[in-house]
Amino acid sequence: MASAREMRLRIRSIKNIAQVTRALQAVSASKVRKAVQAVSVTRPYAEQSWKILTHLAAQPGHNSLHPLLNPHPQVEKILVVMVSSDRGLAGAYNSNILRHSLLTFREYPQTVDYLAVGKKGRDLLLRRGRKVIAEFSNLPAAPSFRDVSAIGRLLVDSFLKSEYDEVYLAYTNFYNMVKQVTEIKKLLPLEMEQHAHISKLDVKTTSAVYTYEPDQNEILDQIIPRFTALQVYQAILESTASEHAARMVAMRNATDNALELSEILSLEYNKARQQSITNDMLDIAGGAEALSKSMQAAG
Repeated sequence: MASAREMRLRIRSIKNIAQVTRALQAVSASKVRKAVQAVSVTRPYAEQSWKILTHLAAQPGHNSLHPLLNPHPQVEKILVVMVSSDRGLAGAYNSNILRHSLLTFREYPQTVDYLAVGKKGRDLLLRRGRKVIAEFSNLPAAPSFRDVSAIGRLLVDSFLKSEYDEVYLAYTNFYNMVKQVTEIKKLLPLEMEQHAHISKLDVKTTSAVYTYEPDQNEILDQIIPRFTALQVYQAILESTASEHAARMVAMRNATDNALELSEILSLEYNKARQQSITNDMLDIAGGAEALSKSMQAAG
């Protein structure tokens, strides 16, 4: 059994850990409010742009509207954009998106490469022996569209140059503080039927055709790449909110566990201390009685 001094040091160490985790919980609670606000502000625009993209994908002759809507004749290489975090201490947040991505593409016969957004995802992918063609990390705490637009441009260019035949987006969708769901979205080429079971939107195929002014090609060349990049931006915002929510819950659980363990150790320490005092009193009583007997025998 550990000595009283060792138990005191352990209790002090656990209480210090509880203070750190409580501080991290407070920081994450502050960040998650800002992240949720950013998601709420941009989500309506992202949803409407997604409706436009899926509507275009459902148009008669959509393959001729824009190259990003045109599937490649043969799928040989696939690129997966996996959004994770730069920091740990977020519970199973990073491992969940990694596991979901690897399980989804495990049976694919094509070559699957990854583009990592976040250091943790990059490290996990490299540890599993996956090829990471690019990494985007150290993004601002509140990223703007300009901060992540380079990712969208890279994806569009890679698809148009036929470096990759399909592009997928793996991220964590934020629903509320206790529910964050990992999702895989096919980003390029955009196919209406591929997103019917994934998208949170209720987008119905329609026979209506858009009228473009002043020029169809000029408009589509602007909005389709931009709206595609916007989906990446929205996925990063959703993942950021999910990360902070997961970290807040993880730190709260860690704080509760540390306090509970501290109480258990304090109880054990008090028992050990009480037992030590009892033993000392018994030793004193035993010594006094022995001294009394020895004095009586000498008298």
